[in-house]
Amino acid sequence: MNKFITSIVRVPSLTSRSRFLVPNRNSRLVTFFTSSSNGRADTSSSSSSSSSQQQGQGHKTTGENSNSLWVSGATMATLVMLGLLHARRLYDDNQLEVVRDKGIEIEFSPDAKASFLRLLPLRSISRIWGFITNVEYPIWLRPYIFKAWARAFHSDLEEAALPLDHYASLRDFFVRTLKEGSRQIDPDPHCLVSPVDGTILRFGELKDSGAMIEQVKGFSYSASSLLGTSSFLPVGEEDIVGDCVEENSIAEETSKKSWWRISFASPQVRDPTPVCRRMKGIFYCVIYLKPGDYHRVHSPVDCSILLRRHFSGRLFPVNERATRTIRNLYVENERVVLEGRWEEGFFALAAIGATNIGSIELLIEPELRTNKLKKILHAVPPKEREYEPQGVGLMLKKGDEIAAFNMGSTVVLIFQAPISKSKTKGQEGDGCDSSEFNFCVQRGDRIRLGEALGRWSV
Repeated sequence: MNKFITSIVRVPSLTSRSRFLVPNRNSRLVTFFTSSSNGRADTSSSSSSSSSQQQGQGHKTTGENSNSLWVSGATMATLVMLGLLHARRLYDDNQLEVVRDKGIEIEFSPDAKASFLRLLPLRSISRIWGFITNVEYPIWLRPYIFKAWARAFHSDLEEAALPLDHYASLRDFFVRTLKEGSRQIDPDPHCLVSPVDGTILRFGELKDSGAMIEQVKGFSYSASSLLGTSSFLPVGEEDIVGDCVEENSIAEETSKKSWWRISFASPQVRDPTPVCRRMKGIFYCVIYLKPGDYHRVHSPVDCSILLRRHFSGRLFPVNERATRTIRNLYVENERVVLEGRWEEGFFALAAIGATNIGSIELLIEPELRTNKLKKILHAVPPKEREYEPQGVGLMLKKGDEIAAFNMGSTVVLIFQAPISKSKTKGQEGDGCDSSEFNFCVQRGDRIRLGEALGRWSV
């Protein structure tokens, strides 16, 4: 009896080891208690495991729901933005047609809306739009989104290099490449081609001492303010070179100048024979890219890029209304300037940012980031980078890719080209068969990548 009581007392603390200490005649009872205890433990463990699995599935379901909501929200925001942009495009096109039919040239006229834009957080708005354009859409939804965009902004989807369902996001669609052969680069070595698909806004020769570029009738801005005060834009005597000079005189001059000055002012310094250089003028061309245009920027000539200059600035829109209502539009906006040289001397390309286009991707420098989250101080100098090797830089062929916009924007070209002493102001855009550089376009012309902007002959 005592042994039985002892066995009963020891049951609650039984383990797999203590079971063997119980006398045989009571083993059935002890085994019952032990198995019952283990059963309760197994049941508890199973319940806990089941609960954990349910919680895991719950978290997974919650994550999937949040992702689904985010994609749905991004899709709705995209459609709303698409509708607003489409309505605005129709309005702007209608206004331009009315003005052109009346034969009226648009003049600079600031208004209250231009002042109101300065109060808006356009950089933050552009970053939000950037997040939305990076959302990946379900494969089945992609063609519908991109076809709607193409229909609204007249994009040619037949030129896209990939099927529509291969573009995961709007951003991928915006910076899409084209099918091989979609753009033919003019092979003429004495031809400067368009670096983008777009509309010609302004072009001409910088003849005044201030080298002013016309933004719109009634307002101009200086080329040096666009490129930066440290720009090596030729000024003064270096604008025009027409005499033959001996190599020795050039060598003496080179010892007094930096390699930058030699690169731009004396591009033929390596020639051992007497150098006869034609007279050079400074020209500019402003091209506007609409949201539906091809968004990549290519090199308009064979050139070497020596320097990149990044200006943090505002992100005003750059459409027709903005150009006639906002002072120094291109100078105030964030931009990336590339400076270098080509066979005729100085060359610069400015890629201008705009609302919803804070991201300017430099394909020759992928690590560059624009529209960063920071306070804009116009007194802060731009960030510069010199490309190696020093004095040579990055060599580009005509048609090579340089940069990409996330939507439409503006590109400004400033370059040296041949002129003659007798050239007068009334000869812009009058033909392409002169020994001096002449533009082959007119204001308002639609132009495609690779088509001639201007020509000259030797």
